[in-house]
Amino acid sequence: MEPYLDDLALRWRDPPAQSRDDTVVRGVAAPFDREGGLRRLQGNLGRAVVKISAVAPEFRLIEAPALIFESQDAMLAAFKAGELVGDFVAVVRGQGPRANGMPELHKLTPILAALQDRGQRVALLTDGRMSGASGKVLAAIHVTPEAADEGPLSRLREGDLVHIDAEAGTMHAIVDLDVWQSRTPATVVTAGNHFGHGRELFALMRRQVGPAEQGACSLFLDEMPTGEQAMERDA
Repeated sequence: MEPYLDDLALRWRDPPAQSRDDTVVRGVAAPFDREGGLRRLQGNLGRAVVKISAVAPEFRLIEAPALIFESQDAMLAAFKAGELVGDFVAVVRGQGPRANGMPELHKLTPILAALQDRGQRVALLTDGRMSGASGKVLAAIHVTPEAADEGPLSRLREGDLVHIDAEAGTMHAIVDLDVWQSRTPATVVTAGNHFGHGRELFALMRRQVGPAEQGACSLFLDEMPTGEQAMERDA
């Protein structure tokens, strides 16, 4: 039943049999698309999700050098300094659930859109999250394993060629296999997100939280660490 107001009285009635505006709601016989708006990506960079329905077909494929940032503020500073030129894949790592709780990367949406409107080919690759994905820019988010767990993003280096194909569902670093495997994972800088303003209280959750693809949950712990183990992990 469908609720509605009759003057000031709440009434109930049968819902309409057909959509009153098929630009908003459609039946299964005439869907907006043959699949949902999300697509899974996979490759030697791990696994990620992209909101493909937000990205125009001509922007769903990119092959460009990686520009690596350890925070969205660092990328914003580079934008303001006029350093984000040419085509690139912005890699913002250390933003996963274990690194800093996976904060909203809301500052990246407008600057990436502005660069794309300027004619640059750009994309975002991150182990963090972004509400609504990217607006209109290709954004591979929730990359797992995350960089803080020595995931593939920790092996990327500035200038590495990154290939993302949202149509095919693939993402790769174009790096020789022997070079890739020989690299030492980069240290993820998280100290600024672990202390102050009560962040110390969430150390247990950061230690125990699962990966993004499993819900980033810290409620169900297999083993409670001892105080000594906790101090060693936080040191």
